[in-house]
Amino acid sequence: MRLLTFSTGAATGEGAPRLGAEADGLVLDLAVLADHAGADLPRDLLSFVQAGPAAREAATRLLDAYADASARPEGAVHRLEDVTLAAPLRPGKIIGVGLNYVEHVEESSRSLDTDKELPPRPVLFSKPATAVTGPGAPILHNGDLTQQLDWECELAVVIGRTAFRVSEEEAYGHIFGFSIVNDVSARDQRRSGQWFFSKGQDSYAPFGPVVVTADEIPDPMALDLSLRVNGVTKQKSNTRHMLFPIARLIADISSGVTLEPGDVIATGSPSGVGAGMVPPEFLVPGDTVEATVERIGTLSNPVVDAR
Repeated sequence: MRLLTFSTGAATGEGAPRLGAEADGLVLDLAVLADHAGADLPRDLLSFVQAGPAAREAATRLLDAYADASARPEGAVHRLEDVTLAAPLRPGKIIGVGLNYVEHVEESSRSLDTDKELPPRPVLFSKPATAVTGPGAPILHNGDLTQQLDWECELAVVIGRTAFRVSEEEAYGHIFGFSIVNDVSARDQRRSGQWFFSKGQDSYAPFGPVVVTADEIPDPMALDLSLRVNGVTKQKSNTRHMLFPIARLIADISSGVTLEPGDVIATGSPSGVGAGMVPPEFLVPGDTVEATVERIGTLSNPVVDAR
């Protein structure tokens, strides 16, 4: 399933956020389908993830039951272009992974004064839930705080089952699905080597446009990913080039931190960030950033002046 959070009205996003499933350019309102069928289904994606396999099975039955368009009740179907998407959910925590692509380690050592040697274990940091913003929502450029606003396209892993001290072999059983995070970073706001304010400001975690359930992506370690700024490609790679693959990340993080349903791991960025360009390039108001991951889609956000 391709799950999303939407409101009606392309321009205004009228109404409360709703849980939907996207297919072939259409959005099916799962609450409307559930009410029509007399089924019990969580009304938001975080609750849906937390409800476990029972919710996924119920949603699958609903979508199968209403596969025939003529059987769908009024108000159950919208064209994708007629709705406003929000971030799929608000994670309990976002765990970022730094320096997880070999070429990015090299460019970071040149431009960001990080270690030129490959890290022996995952480099982890956090982004607060308040940093999350949705598809089409603005990335806030506050020129009083940064002149080095940068982009990072990353595959996002959405946790589906509580994980604590799980092995790499067990890791995939704790994944609900996959999405995209743009790990926006104010490069000039690292403080004594700490990244929280650099990466944690409001709007610095664009997330979406959908969460694709794990069964739809048989090999998340073989996905093309890319990023464009104003239509110009800046990043282009494949998840197979991760230094620490997804299973290793989950095992490492859960060795000391409990991962809960709805938590998100941003699995790291390939090379091609603005700080690594010669000369460096950074985002400015008026730019548009598009992060794309194969099988998931494109997450697009404008950059606006927030002073």
